[in-house]
Amino acid sequence: MNSLIAILGLAFLVLVHEAGHFYTARAVGMRPRKFYIGFPPAVAKFRRKGIEYGIGAIPLGGYVKIPGMHRPAPSEVDAHFGRALQEAPQLVGPCDRLKRLLEHGEFDTAGDALEALGHATDAADLSASAKKGVARGLTEISDALGRDAYWRQRTWKKVAVIGAGPGTNLVFAIVMFALLLVLGPGRATTTVDSVNGRTAAGQPTPAAQAGLRPGDKILTIDAKPVGPSEMFQTISESEGRPLRVVVKRGGRDVALAPVRPFKDTDGVYRLGFRPAFEDVAFGTAVWESFRLTGAITKEIGSVLGRLVRGSGREEISSPIGIVRGSSSALDRGFETYLWVLGLISLSLALLNLLPLLPLDGGHIAFSLIEGIRGRSVGREVYERVSV
Repeated sequence: MNSLIAILGLAFLVLVHEAGHFYTARAVGMRPRKFYIGFPPAVAKFRRKGIEYGIGAIPLGGYVKIPGMHRPAPSEVDAHFGRALQEAPQLVGPCDRLKRLLEHGEFDTAGDALEALGHATDAADLSASAKKGVARGLTEISDALGRDAYWRQRTWKKVAVIGAGPGTNLVFAIVMFALLLVLGPGRATTTVDSVNGRTAAGQPTPAAQAGLRPGDKILTIDAKPVGPSEMFQTISESEGRPLRVVVKRGGRDVALAPVRPFKDTDGVYRLGFRPAFEDVAFGTAVWESFRLTGAITKEIGSVLGRLVRGSGREEISSPIGIVRGSSSALDRGFETYLWVLGLISLSLALLNLLPLLPLDGGHIAFSLIEGIRGRSVGREVYERVSV
């Protein structure tokens, strides 16, 4: 059951991402052709105001079809009408005319040539597979020639539509963090709420051995003042080396015996205590959410930077790894799972902003390049640089 919930959570984040593209495209006059929950083929679908809405047979995330992502090229005519040309040589003339117009950038006239080609294919005796290719070709090229085609739009519209996907994931993460801070137990402090007596392996916890007590306020670790985040970070990054902890107890500073963190079942080093939490006002929660998002973004950014330089691949999870991590989080409670879901949403946003095709960041980079040069880049260029 945990794995199913984890899969649904990941699918929901992908759907949120696609919804960002969809609603922004509609808002700027770039009418999407399809919006699916899940991926095609369709289990159920209906059409409204020229948009096909459906439920896909592959129940993962969502799918949005934005018209004319690339400037139409002559090669698309060959790709879609190749079988029809073999079966009906009389289509060579209409196809060649359309290809010449596309090659010379006469896109308005190409629309008339495409319509004439459609009439010619209707009159031809074609097999089912050839008709399928023709139908797809007429639709794809017609969408690419339309005034609402993506490649024809102003740069700010293209950037807005593509950026809305990761942007929606980013907003979701911020809102999720803020709600968890307000509705959850609150914000962690450096005050000890309780001390665990034993580890999962049955050994005394380092906190218990060092004499840490409920009510102690941790002041420094290894002579460095710590707040809640620094406290946990220092402990988790210790890799088990002894730490010198000073606490405030009964109005005076008390230095504990050197304490060596243990490696918990999830691989994280801990001392074995639970911090006290304090209530967080809504305004403070929103600010803390932005601050937390910034800190996490910095850390994820460093991981992605190492990935671009050819290292750090072990720090990136596949969808299967994400599901396993989410499932493990559910074992610790639904609240922990929601924190992990927010982190995954933020990670998806940042990963998609990398300036590499076919990621959203790659499309944004090409849109900016096209805006500077004043001319769209051909489909073949996109295909050559895609990774």
